Amino acid sequence: MDRQRGIDVLFNPKSIAVIGASEIKGKLGNDVVRNLIDSGFEGRIYPINPKSGEILNLKVYRSVSEVAGDIDVAVIVIPAKYVHPVVEECGKKGVTALVIITAGFKEIGHEGQEAEKRIVEIAEKYGMIVQGPNCLGIVNTFAPYNASFAAGTPEKGSVAFASQSGALMTGILDWSLMEKIGFSKFVSLGNKAQLDESDFIEAFGKDPDTSFLLLYIESVVDGRKFMDVCRKIAPHKPIYVVKSGVSTAGARAASSHTGSLAGSDTAYSVAFKQCGVIRADSMSELFDVANVFDDCYLPRGNRVAIVTNAGGPGIITTDACEANGLQMAQFSAATIETLKNGLPSAASVYNPVDALGTAQPDDYALCVEATLQDENVDSVLVLLTPQAMTKEAETAQVLVDCRKKYPNKPLLAVFMGGNSMTYARIVLNEGGIPVFDFPERAVNAIAELYRYIVLRNSLKDEMPPKFKAEKKRAKEIIESVRMDRRRVMLGSEAHEIAEAYGIPVARIRLATSAEEAKSIAAELGFPVVLKIASPDIVHKSDIGGIMIGLKSEEEVENGFLQILDNVRAHLPRAVVYGVDVQEMAEKGKELIIGCSRDIQFGPLIMFGAGGIFVNYLKDVSFRLAPMTRSDASDLIFETKMGTMLRGVRGEEPSDIDGIADTILRISQLVCDFEDIVELDINPLFAYEKGKGVSAVDVKITIGGE
Repeated sequence: MDRQRGIDVLFNPKSIAVIGASEIKGKLGNDVVRNLIDSGFEGRIYPINPKSGEILNLKVYRSVSEVAGDIDVAVIVIPAKYVHPVVEECGKKGVTALVIITAGFKEIGHEGQEAEKRIVEIAEKYGMIVQGPNCLGIVNTFAPYNASFAAGTPEKGSVAFASQSGALMTGILDWSLMEKIGFSKFVSLGNKAQLDESDFIEAFGKDPDTSFLLLYIESVVDGRKFMDVCRKIAPHKPIYVVKSGVSTAGARAASSHTGSLAGSDTAYSVAFKQCGVIRADSMSELFDVANVFDDCYLPRGNRVAIVTNAGGPGIITTDACEANGLQMAQFSAATIETLKNGLPSAASVYNPVDALGTAQPDDYALCVEATLQDENVDSVLVLLTPQAMTKEAETAQVLVDCRKKYPNKPLLAVFMGGNSMTYARIVLNEGGIPVFDFPERAVNAIAELYRYIVLRNSLKDEMPPKFKAEKKRAKEIIESVRMDRRRVMLGSEAHEIAEAYGIPVARIRLATSAEEAKSIAAELGFPVVLKIASPDIVHKSDIGGIMIGLKSEEEVENGFLQILDNVRAHLPRAVVYGVDVQEMAEKGKELIIGCSRDIQFGPLIMFGAGGIFVNYLKDVSFRLAPMTRSDASDLIFETKMGTMLRGVRGEEPSDIDGIADTILRISQLVCDFEDIVELDINPLFAYEKGKGVSAVDVKITIGGE
């Protein structure tokens, strides 16, 4: 069955069987049936238990095959050892979707993992979809139905939430009921045996009841699928993710600069950026944004107006706005005049507006209406501190009334205080105005919404360029290296592959004797560079394996012999193929371009300041391949080196187009050959605009079979 058609049924079932239903309160099978009834599900509920009888006034069936009608969804809450035959029985019955709450599968080890695979095999044989196992269940507030064992059903809202942690979901649900945050769908992913985060993101994207997506994930099953789905959905609905954990499975051997500089979490951050997903740093941040979005329109821009009855909080909020990339709105002359005429002379009528500690509800009404009407204001943040004459609840009602009159701009409240603010917060929550205890979280929520607008607008429908390349020649070299039972290419081999993909390289040839080295040097032209050719030696300069600027045949002969002596002294067991003789490239700005391969997302391209200090400067940026020209441009200018390449202090700008082309050619190369697991060009010399680049040192490592 098509997964999305199956999820449509999962979201909107007409009949649900609970396999493992129980009459004992506190048992999972009882909780699920009770939640189905209490949530107002209008379809048929079939409790399944071999003992038959009644549960919560519903007839109990001994098995799904005993049910006369169709079953759209089966919720399974029986011990793991009984799940396989039940899944088989559901398949024969024609069940569309399984929600397997039962634990005891992949999370317990290899045996459980094999049992989980068997569930999927059986389900797919009969065209069923599977959510879980080891999950909390699923809630659709619009169906409505709650097929979970959570304590309660969330309020109806426009936010869809999917989580890899069921325990986390129960806490979020309880908190959301207190904070009056509504959800459209509430999905526990569990072990993701079949349906994964990408399947539900796609379904949420199509769901008319959902306008905002929140996810808590610990891993992504299929990186490319995730990026493709998110790129389709993000321009239309915000996707916010909290990603926890550091993937050890994705860790790579740090034999290259790229591998050592790319932390195991780097690929996730880069993937989110490239496909329009915003990564939240914490659960509180995630739901602050959800809270604001559920009640407000997206801001048109980043210009914020602040209204307060105390100067200190106004200054703190102003600082927070600037730290989060928001601008303090410049009021129109009409707004300033309105505020001057309506507020005491001691009040500040510029942003932030300080209506003074004596401010009454009418003063707040004047300030908030004036700022909401101003075309120079994109969102309004209202601060209230409890003074002796402050009327908290009445002021809250004023804000609610203002929101009704001007609903198209975000209006947020920060009511700072304890018990005195309790009723005011109730008024604000019920009136649909997000309310916070302190300004920093409110400011961050606005900033995140604006960040989504910027990210959404940056997503372009752009295809990666395709360059002419000698793919056949590159393949022959890779196969030759593998036949030689090596993973690390010699410099001459790596340079030849780069050249096959149109990357300008400093010419290089392998010499196996001093006489051959002299001949090659004379052919290339002096001066030349000599480098030890050994797959066992990564950092050649550390053991005297490089000599630079040799200007005669005599120097080349002596250098050849000296390098071999150095290697024998430092690494006597290293396998040596000879010495590479390379032309001296004209020095330019030293850059590094590299690639390592992430287990979930594939080729991870790096760009930055190169040379011997690359691991210390760490002025690098990353993108996932395949890359577009916009990706390459962003990659370059995210680094400090990117600024220098534009030309500083009278310098001519560097050949940025040539650098971008090199990045894109590497992107194409590593996408064409999955065999390439690591690649470094360091240094890549960049010359003045129009004069191109030169790859001086190319390292390539291929994967084992």
